Amino acid sequence: MNKRAAVPMKVDRRFAVLQQSLEKLFKTCGKYGTIFLKDRTGPVQDMEGGARILLGNHNRKAETLMEQEKYVAYVSTYTRGDKNGIKIYDVDMEKGRFIEKDKVEITNSSYVTISHNGKYLYSITDFGVESYLILQDGSLEFINFASNNGMRGCYVSTDYTDRFLFVAGYHDGKLTVLKLAEDGSIGDITDEVYHKGLGIIAERNSRPHINCARMTHDNKYLLVADQGMDHVNVYRLDTTLGKVQLADIVHSELDANPRHIKISRDGHYVYIVNEFKCTIDVFSYEEKKGQPIFEKLQIVSTCEQEMGCFNAASALTFSDDHKYLLSSNAGANSVVMFEVDETTGHLREIFELPVGGEYPKDASLFPNNKFLVSLNHESNTMTFFHVDVEKGTMIMNGPPIHVDVPNCITFHKL
Repeated sequence: MNKRAAVPMKVDRRFAVLQQSLEKLFKTCGKYGTIFLKDRTGPVQDMEGGARILLGNHNRKAETLMEQEKYVAYVSTYTRGDKNGIKIYDVDMEKGRFIEKDKVEITNSSYVTISHNGKYLYSITDFGVESYLILQDGSLEFINFASNNGMRGCYVSTDYTDRFLFVAGYHDGKLTVLKLAEDGSIGDITDEVYHKGLGIIAERNSRPHINCARMTHDNKYLLVADQGMDHVNVYRLDTTLGKVQLADIVHSELDANPRHIKISRDGHYVYIVNEFKCTIDVFSYEEKKGQPIFEKLQIVSTCEQEMGCFNAASALTFSDDHKYLLSSNAGANSVVMFEVDETTGHLREIFELPVGGEYPKDASLFPNNKFLVSLNHESNTMTFFHVDVEKGTMIMNGPPIHVDVPNCITFHKL
């Protein structure tokens, strides 16, 4: 068994004696043993045998505080026989479950997003987008509807100043930019861009299909994933006029189908999940001399590809602290969880495990990283799991909750 180097710490004599005894004991404890010294506070002490001493109970206090914090979850759904396209749930952080709270009447909410200031929620609907004020208890109050001058979108996001709204159009291959007001209402369209070109495969990949549009953290460039064309268009955003101009193209492998994009907390790394290849491309990002520069660093698989089986990767989701990245796989009906190296941007797989449902279109960790929820689009369920990151396990946590054709989920702290 490999030994970890001990981290120096200052302790008084009685704790020094205790540490020596524990080091001998932990040689046989295994890598997951933990001792809490309740009357001391300080950093984690790594011990021989891979065990750890957590000096003080501050970690427990942090966990308790998070469990006491109140969250709601917004789940967007298609309205097949149900007119309420957004479901709102109170989140039980201690038990890892949802409690139904409210429903919002809206047709075919294919995606929802929350403004960066946390005040407003925006949702795709038929023929446009709707805006809502987030009330103190997490309920939603309708503000207005705005047309996107096209077919129903599949993705919506805002820039980092909450002045512009971006709608990705899968069916018509159109990017729409709309103005946002300070009160959260959606204004006029400021720009429209139709992607053009021919794909390499008939049917789905024969023409443009935009599936995601999100800003870089410096609020300079809009990254737009085009599944049909197998590339990500990089647009420079004019934050005065709300106009976009093509600045670069990030190419994917042929028939990769770039679907969703996430960006690291520091903004230096970009993660693109490819639906058909079931891979995640990791890029570094920086701006040099007024030009965006992307360099591919890593490719990881989201699931095992077996001969004769068809799998398709779905959405990407960061944990609340950005330490973990999730993706889910249709066909395999699994969720994969990666640890994020925040220094290099690299991903390390922790597990890929079944979700107990059909076509997990989205999956997300609870804000405390202890639980996971999977939205199973074709089996009309949400399944819940207890997650142990250290052991790399995911265990079913109670029965599924029925919800018709769920699409995406987002948590919101009250």
